[in-house]
Amino acid sequence: MSYIEGESREQRILFPEVLDDYIGEDNVVRFLDAYIDGLEMEELGFKQSLPKETGRPPYDPRDLLKLYIYGYLNRLRTSRMLERECGRNLELMWLMRKLGPDFKTIADFRKDNRKAFKAVFRHFVLLCKQMGLVGGELVAVDGSKLKAVNSGQKNFSPKKLEKRLKEIDKKVERYLDEMDRADKQEKATSEITAAELKEKIEKLKQRKGQYEELLKVLKASGEKQISLTDGDSRAMALTPRGEVSYNAQTVVDSKYHLIVDQDVTNDGLDNHQLLTMAKSAKQILGQQQLQVVADMGYYNQEELKGCEEAGIRAYVSKPLVSKNTARGLFGKEKFVYEADGDCYRCPAGERLDFRFESEQDGRKFRYYWTTACPGCALKAQCTTDPRFHRIKRWEHEAILERIAERVRSSPTVMKLRKQIVEHPFGTIKFWNDQRHFLLKGLEKVKGEFSLSTMAYDMKRAINILGVKALIAALA
Repeated sequence: MSYIEGESREQRILFPEVLDDYIGEDNVVRFLDAYIDGLEMEELGFKQSLPKETGRPPYDPRDLLKLYIYGYLNRLRTSRMLERECGRNLELMWLMRKLGPDFKTIADFRKDNRKAFKAVFRHFVLLCKQMGLVGGELVAVDGSKLKAVNSGQKNFSPKKLEKRLKEIDKKVERYLDEMDRADKQEKATSEITAAELKEKIEKLKQRKGQYEELLKVLKASGEKQISLTDGDSRAMALTPRGEVSYNAQTVVDSKYHLIVDQDVTNDGLDNHQLLTMAKSAKQILGQQQLQVVADMGYYNQEELKGCEEAGIRAYVSKPLVSKNTARGLFGKEKFVYEADGDCYRCPAGERLDFRFESEQDGRKFRYYWTTACPGCALKAQCTTDPRFHRIKRWEHEAILERIAERVRSSPTVMKLRKQIVEHPFGTIKFWNDQRHFLLKGLEKVKGEFSLSTMAYDMKRAINILGVKALIAALA
């Protein structure tokens, strides 16, 4: 029995006469071509959307946008890869009409039109809403760290710089001791060794001067860290070895898990992102009311208050950060507030009455306690204070209690959060191989992430409806 054999390389064959015959009716590039040709590029903010009367004619931004979205759909993100594919990829030859822009032109287009990419992303979200792919009732918010173009060796904090300076001082001292020992050795050996040690000491002194200058810059600016390659990137927790990254945020609709809004920040924490992301999604979707679910990393009292005032029903679990809870004692969650009497009821049934009010950082707090604590049988489980267990209440605590009750009474919504919002990041980072950014600077990174999320939404919509249905919807 023989193997399956291929054709002879000298065999004459007849290819189809036109390039269009190579592209199937349900090929993704047909939708990209139809969708992007219908965009008003000038309104979306693309540069060179109207060609000039004089000079060398530029490439149509529609063609370059098609090229980039195709690239992000097919794990081809670098300008050199896209340049190469234009000359050998049949789908791109059809999509680009055999145009072959050089890598510099391709790279400059992404760099110069970063804000316009966000506008196209939002345009596509509205198209999906018109086609019934977006429910607009419940959304989930989540963030994920994507690596920046900046190694950990090029990121410094005051603590790290001070440690490096101490290490340099120790090394210089050790090298000086070695030079003293070398002086006592034979002349031929000591001259070579001393010269080498002196060179090392000079290099260390230069590095020390650089570190001292960086420390001055940090202290003058009030920043907690500085990155040398990408000045906007930051070392962030919950990454491998405090990787220098950006914090990408997404708002995902519950119906078909399409991303309806996204942003990138260099703040490593999520607890100041909820209100901004939820309000933006609410505006894009044109909803009067919106339900938003997020994990406890988004819990922030002021943010939750803002959500309630903006007509956003938030579902965010409260993290247990009480010192008493950590010690195994009764935390604040064990005390029940009674609005009628403006008091708290403790686990022993005693009433904690209002005592006084104070203001901290522009926020008002009320304080409650009872004099029955010293003789209480549960005191050892309640507090280490010899006098009483004092409860501190924010003036808008009722909002937080309402949200806590909403979370307790809606376990299904909380379980849905992971299903809604976590797999888009998994798809973007692992299936689409976009774990890191290629550009430097927060604004450029925002534009890059717009392309990533746009490609995700397009792939999702195509999987749901198909290419032909999407093209028909455009018409």
